[in-house]
Amino acid sequence: MDERDRLAERFEAHRGHLRAVAYRMLGSLSEADDAVQESWLRLSRADTAEVRNLGGWLTTVVGRICLDMLRSRAALREEPLGVRVPDPIVGPADGTDPEQQVLLGDSVGLALMVVLDTLPPAERLAFVLHDMFAVPFDAIGPIVGRSVAAAKMLASRARRRVRATAAVPTAVPGADRARQREVADAFLAAARGGDFDALLAVLDPDVVLVADHGTHPASAVVRGARNVAEGAMRFAELAVYALPVLVNGAPGFVTVPDGRPVSVLAFTVRGRRIVEIDVLADPSRLSRLAPAILPPVH
Repeated sequence: MDERDRLAERFEAHRGHLRAVAYRMLGSLSEADDAVQESWLRLSRADTAEVRNLGGWLTTVVGRICLDMLRSRAALREEPLGVRVPDPIVGPADGTDPEQQVLLGDSVGLALMVVLDTLPPAERLAFVLHDMFAVPFDAIGPIVGRSVAAAKMLASRARRRVRATAAVPTAVPGADRARQREVADAFLAAARGGDFDALLAVLDPDVVLVADHGTHPASAVVRGARNVAEGAMRFAELAVYALPVLVNGAPGFVTVPDGRPVSVLAFTVRGRRIVEIDVLADPSRLSRLAPAILPPVH
């Protein structure tokens, strides 16, 4: 095995971690893979003789790549960001997909990803690297071109925005997930049956629904139990095609009326009430994500 092969082997040992960092930074699976690949290219060209902590070195490199990608994304966007649901991580309802467990680590619900998408790039990087991956601020500061104190302030601002959102933190594993599945199933049953009162019974009075239909005018943020329940009543026709899955570690559904997914729904449950529903129904993105989000056929 030559030196390059040994370096590639060492890189592969960190790939899962790097992809997890990039996904939280970018909210896009394809862009996360691009960022990880770029980190390998930079590693292969770098002199790593003095690098003692390869994992830490790669984490900061991926962070810098993702920051550049976020800034480019913002610069190219002519209109303000509208309703957008990040790429969901969809897995079997029994939670047995080991690759997705590595990618998600501690539960990173879709509701949290929606909030992260609203943060300025530097705030997002500081929060993700420090609060989610314990990267010290003296390593974060040089990435964003700020002092250590300024990097701490970026993370603090991001933390306040995250905590101000009622729906996060989201799902936790074990018995609580089973209770959340019961609540999600009750919502689906009520939607299928057109039972308005049953829908109200499982919705928090201040529930928020975020619906991403791409460029379609139906994209919207809907607030309040009655408004969300009224929308769910119109979902009854599609609800019969809903299949149970986990979406970013939380109970959800994929609707597959004709062999192709037309929507992914993620539920954030607190107690026995739904506090947020995130819906991805962008046809172009669902078509691209289809192989990763279709439940396995048994």
